[in-house]
Formats: sequence, structure tokens, C-alpha cells
Amino acid sequence: MSAALPAYYSRLKPFRGLFDQATPILTYHKLGTRPGRVRLKGMYLGTRLFQQQMRELRDAGFSSGTLCDWNRASKKKIIITFDDGCVNVLRHGLKPLESAGFNAIQFLPADFIGKRNEWDVALGEAPEVIMDADQVREWISAGHEIGSHTLTHPYLTRIPPERARNEIADSRKKLEDLFGRAVEHFCYPFGDWNQQVRDMVAEAGYRTACTTDPGVNRPEDSAFSLKRFTARYPTRNLKNMLSWIRDGFGG
Repeated sequence: MSAALPAYYSRLKPFRGLFDQATPILTYHKLGTRPGRVRLKGMYLGTRLFQQQMRELRDAGFSSGTLCDWNRASKKKIIITFDDGCVNVLRHGLKPLESAGFNAIQFLPADFIGKRNEWDVALGEAPEVIMDADQVREWISAGHEIGSHTLTHPYLTRIPPERARNEIADSRKKLEDLFGRAVEHFCYPFGDWNQQVRDMVAEAGYRTACTTDPGVNRPEDSAFSLKRFTARYPTRNLKNMLSWIRDGFGG
């Protein structure tokens, strides 16, 4: 990844050349208005900015791919992912995705379906409601996919290996039993993984696993350490604000 690139994805312009070289994957967490008591503000993306990002990618000729074809050489493909299954993604994400003609995958912590993000709350973050089973089915009916984000969203390298193995394998079975469809893709909670954890994911029968490491994905890369750019609002400095206004994002 070029040192000149921003650390996060806010708009296409700085990434256009890189996205033509290999498969880009974007990741989102929460959409909509950010609550007041939030430590990691970048985990929230305003609805208007999300709409702008989807529209810009569509207008630039991008179409959405799936994780099943991440390594097939094809320009103008982008993969859209969401971590955690927050209700605000269902509420604010379906229409912009539909308008752009994009599909996406939602990584779900299986034991928290219909509950809230206790792993965030334990770290001092604001609570958010996780989609219940009917809402997940609504997401699927809209043409989108689901993947596993473990059972309870732990740091997989910090728990005993046997528990990590259960988190990885049992979450897949639980989601498949609940929704009656194959769950083939995995996402490491907190982006926390190592070689041992990666091997567990492969042994559990998944086809891919996503990290939070930034970059694009080439055919020779491992399917179990896919890189993603986290999408968020731009850094609040004068240079970025003037650039956004000049390029039509400030209106």
C-alpha cells in the first residue's frame, strides 16, 4: 500500500489507481447519527456520506462482487462488508445499496442476534441493537449475504485454543441452522488473528476470512487473510475539507 494513501476510505479519488490493480474490500460497522457517548467515532458513518460513497462508486463504473469471487481478475469490482449486524445498518443501508445496485455481506456474532453489542459496551462504547432473526432474514431477502463473526465477538488470540475453535466452528453451525443457508465466510473480531487462528478458520470449512488490515487483494494472496479498507468520514482538517468541497462532497 502506498504511503501516500489515507489510512481510511472516505472517497474514491485517492484510491482509484490502487482499486484498478486488485480486488478492494470496504468494511463498515454502524450507519446513521452517532450517539454522544462514543469513544471510537470512526465506527459510525453518517447516512448521507454512505449514500455519497455508494453513488460515487456506481457512477465510476464499479459493481459489487462477492467474497466467493474475490480472486477472479476483474476490474471495477468492489466488495462491501459490514461487521457486527447492527440494526442501524438495516435501517440506513438497504436503500443506498439498492440504489447503487450493490450487494453486501453482514458478519454476525451468532450469540448476540436480537441483543446488543456487549463487547463494545464492555470497552466503554455506546450500546447498539443487533438485528434479530427476522431482521437478518429481511437483509437476506434484499439480496445480501451473511457470514460469521464468531459466537461472542472475543479476541481470538487471547482465549484458549479450544474455545477459539468453538467460537469459529459453532457460530457457523448456529447461523446455518437458524437461517437455512450455507455460511462460507468469516471475519476476525477486532481484526485479531494469527496463523493458528487462521488455520482453525480453514479447518472449520469456511472459504474466506476477512481482517482489518488495509490493502487490496491479489489472486496470490491467502483467502484467509483478506485485507479491507475501513470506510469512515474524512479527517477534519482544512486541506481535506477544501478538497471535499472542490470535488462536490460538501454540498
